[in-house]
Amino acid sequence: MSGHRFYKSSKEDIIVDTVINISLTFLLIVTLYPFLNMIAVSLNDATDSLRGGIYLWPREFTLYNYKNILKDTTIYHATMISVLRTVIGTTTSLVAHVILAYILSRKDFVFRKPLTAILVLTMYFSGGLIPTYFLFRSLHLLNSFNVYIVPALLSAFNVIIIRTYIEGLPNSLIESAKIDGANEMQVLIKIITPLILPVIATVALFISVGQWNSWFDTYIFASSNEKLSTLQYELMKKLASAQQNMSASGPDYSAKGGSQSVTPNSIRATMTIIATAPILCVYPFLQKYFITGLTLGGVKE
Repeated sequence: MSGHRFYKSSKEDIIVDTVINISLTFLLIVTLYPFLNMIAVSLNDATDSLRGGIYLWPREFTLYNYKNILKDTTIYHATMISVLRTVIGTTTSLVAHVILAYILSRKDFVFRKPLTAILVLTMYFSGGLIPTYFLFRSLHLLNSFNVYIVPALLSAFNVIIIRTYIEGLPNSLIESAKIDGANEMQVLIKIITPLILPVIATVALFISVGQWNSWFDTYIFASSNEKLSTLQYELMKKLASAQQNMSASGPDYSAKGGSQSVTPNSIRATMTIIATAPILCVYPFLQKYFITGLTLGGVKE
């Protein structure tokens, strides 16, 4: 009888494992296919891609799509600006987030509740684009590198994530440190910060991806200063230029360019790969902290 139960249990486990494996394989294919298709289109001849039928492998392999984008010298300066705004913006924003989250996590802070309410209110309401533009102009942020840094210093969502994580830490750690003579800044730097590295890495990924992918702020607040142009903004300009050229040429666009031409689809696929590659290189190193931060940051003991 026990052997029959063991066989039945094993058979059920095999069925469950098979269903799970099939489901995960299907999910993997659905997730990876769009990106692999983008790679194939970016490596395929642009005019040939207009015929369709490009799936996981280029039909007419070429690097011209990448050469067409990378031959523009402004791309390299724009990439440097994107890297600088990502590194500086992420670093300064993390410092501001951690400090404010620690302050709001202290139950003895008098203005804890009203400040939290104001912070949450910003998640539902904003001043709008035009008032924001006039505010930035009055603060002399227009056409300045600071327009990439100052407005992105704080995010209510990220502050709440870090605050929730800190509130889950044992309060005895802070009390012990204060008994030993540590002040609030020492507690934050030496006690709290090392314990919240997972959630810091999670928020750092959020901020860095947002900074790297941002282009609309360049278009609205810094388009008059070419030295502040970012990689994403330059790629968007190239895409818009390709779309205008195709519209102006009409249905004969693919025939006029020959084998050395680009189309909006090829530009879009190529710029997606170029813009995504740096994030894909960084993400594997933060994946462990990312998953841990999301899991623990939302749990309060």
